[in-house]
Amino acid sequence: MLSRIFIQNFALIDSLEITLDKGLQVITGETGAGKSIILGALRLILGERADSKSIQSSETKSIVEAEFIVNESFKNFFDENDLDFEINTVIRREILPTGKSRAFINDVPVTLEILKKLSEKLIDIHSQFETSNLFDEEYQFRMIDGLSKNKTLIVNYQQDFSAYKKLVRELDQYRKQLSEGNKENDYKVFLLEELLEVNLDEFDLEDVQHQLSKQENAETIIENLSLIFNKIDQEEIGLLDSMLEVKNRLAKVATLSHEYSRLNQRFEETFVEFKDLLFDLQNEAEKMETSPEVLSELSSQLNKINSLFLKHKVNSIEELKEIRNEIQNEQTGFAELELLIDQTEKKIKIAAEQLTKASTELSQNRKKEIPNFIKKTEKLLNQLGLEKAKIEVQLADADTFTNFGKENIQLLFQANSGFPLKPIQTAISGGERSRVMLSIKKLMAENAELPTLILDEIDTGVSGKVAEEIGNVMKDMSENMQLIVISHLAQVAAKGNNNYKVIKREVNGKTQSTIIPLNHDEKLQEIAQLLSGSKITDAAISQAKELMK
Repeated sequence: MLSRIFIQNFALIDSLEITLDKGLQVITGETGAGKSIILGALRLILGERADSKSIQSSETKSIVEAEFIVNESFKNFFDENDLDFEINTVIRREILPTGKSRAFINDVPVTLEILKKLSEKLIDIHSQFETSNLFDEEYQFRMIDGLSKNKTLIVNYQQDFSAYKKLVRELDQYRKQLSEGNKENDYKVFLLEELLEVNLDEFDLEDVQHQLSKQENAETIIENLSLIFNKIDQEEIGLLDSMLEVKNRLAKVATLSHEYSRLNQRFEETFVEFKDLLFDLQNEAEKMETSPEVLSELSSQLNKINSLFLKHKVNSIEELKEIRNEIQNEQTGFAELELLIDQTEKKIKIAAEQLTKASTELSQNRKKEIPNFIKKTEKLLNQLGLEKAKIEVQLADADTFTNFGKENIQLLFQANSGFPLKPIQTAISGGERSRVMLSIKKLMAENAELPTLILDEIDTGVSGKVAEEIGNVMKDMSENMQLIVISHLAQVAAKGNNNYKVIKREVNGKTQSTIIPLNHDEKLQEIAQLLSGSKITDAAISQAKELMK
């Protein structure tokens, strides 16, 4: 339960500290006294957005602190989030003058996400302006599921549904990627075929250029080789005959003196090499042929390469290989993408089957609980002065899965007999809203593990006997939980286990709001004032005493 509230430097509050007890805690005060400010400060504990405009003095930080008495069932949460577990757990928000805020649990800094997860297990704040929740399909599902055996099932279903939606998003993304890729794929396939046709891994650009040059200049090469051979091998005046004569004379000299042997040997070797060269020239000249087919093929190969260089704006075979490999990888990527699509579709099918099974169970549990919900709600409405009120819950199959199954829900209502039930948003009046919401809150509180519920002027717009019954309902609710009620009804204030009053006063020329606990006599005076207004009459005092009995 909520045992203590401390607020400092927040809006009209300079410093405020109040202790609370179990049971029905009633807070009263004139309009504009600052009740909504206290509630706004508490909403910071629930993780709502902080606003630097709420700081009263811009020179110091604003602090909102709430102390809760928790049991051992919360220990797992503290262990999982590496927090110090304390029976008296303190949640604190600080708003710095810069506008930044910080959150703490038992003096350990935490994220707002962790703070929200803890605070939503500890406290629920319901304002009179939130009765429109009755019209919200999500709230209506939560209302019925809270009463049925769907608590664990709905948590598991929503986890599976979240995973299902993720798979659907992934599938859409894969299909989009494939669709966008296919728009260019035909052209990429054409480019790849061009590159593969050339066989880049075995293509030798220099060799092709050399062979092409050889074919293009074949006649010139043959003519010059033949001329060289003729000059060397011409009878009597040819170079070969002259060298042979030199060779013989040098050999004769070498026999006369051994010092010429080395020269003779060198010339012998040169002469042999020269003869080999001569025969090679002769062979090259003889085998050199011009072929239009070979010339055409070489020209075609070189033209293809040059065309690819120009098309892809590169200058080397290696760069073309890189482009080829990149396109091949893209093609592989498309194949992998198609495989991913197929695998994801199968996963979605399995997930959908699991969701269908779970949603069917959810629906069955709801249908079992709805008659009980109707019976209890109509009984409470009768107690609250809506004797003829009828309520109904309709479930209808939905086309797609939602966060609450595969069905839609609609709450029907009619306050008067003899008229058909209509959707509650069109059939309910302002005065009926608060009573219907209070009835539903009571039923939900009976089944929730929520230690503290705060109702902010949910009893607005009622009086007399209905006000008395609202007080009785709230008193019943407080038997099993801590119920904090902000009210203007004397009938509700009279039933409080503890009463507090929010007042506004001037301190050192500055208006400030604070809250004070009321003793028995102060509570009597406050109830009398609620009955008679600013001037408390003897009749109001007498009636207040009766109410307090």
